[in-house]
Parts: sequence; C-alpha cells; structure tokens
Amino acid sequence: QVQVVESGGGLVEPGGSLRLSCAVSGSLFRLYTMAWYRQVSGKARALVASMTLGGDTLYADSVKGRFTISRDNVKRTLHLQMNSLKPEDTAAYYCKIEKFTYYDQEAILRTITDTWGQGTQVTVSS
Repeated sequence: QVQVVESGGGLVEPGGSLRLSCAVSGSLFRLYTMAWYRQVSGKARALVASMTLGGDTLYADSVKGRFTISRDNVKRTLHLQMNSLKPEDTAAYYCKIEKFTYYDQEAILRTITDTWGQGTQVTVSS
C-alpha cells in the first residue's frame, strides 16, 4: 500500500518562507504527475502547483513567482518552496499523486489515480 506523508507546515510571518515536503512510500513502479493543493475551511481544494514525471510544471496564478515545486524521482519526494508568504496563503496543504502504477501479486501492472496525503497546515500571520 502506498502512503503519502506531508511535512514542513507551520506558523510564519508575512514575507517569510516555508518548505513543504511530501514523502511517498510503499511498493510502486512509477510515479507520474504529483501536485500540491490547498484548502481553506469551507472552500474547495485548489491546485497550487503540479509537476509531471518529465519535469513540466504548472502553477496557480496566485503563487507564480513566489512558490517553486520540485521532485526527486529516486527518493520519491515532492517539495514546495514557498517564499514571500501572504496571509491569504494560509490553508491546509495537501500532496497528491495524480497517477502511479504498481505490479500486483499476479505481476499485472495496475494504475491508481488520485492518492492524497493527510495534509499539513500553513498559517501566515503576524
């Protein structure tokens, strides 16, 4: 079973920085697109940034130029460097595996989509 665990959240003052990490463990063959989402209480979860296996990135307009997504395919980690943080960045941040593949007990390649971590809280406040 694949597990997704986020870390790195916390309380930071406006203008500060945080680095979120997402670690993927378990038996899998290949990780495809991975992404960071965030959710404010009472609102829908929204895409912050994503990165394909090949390194193509996509950012929400609100974080362009401030946030940087990166991944290590060997270590199976995903990171989000967040700079110049604003109070409106306050949210629970979630790591998502858009798709991964694994071999089952019968050696058949299977595909799993939309696997989420438990989230990490980021609070930007003075």
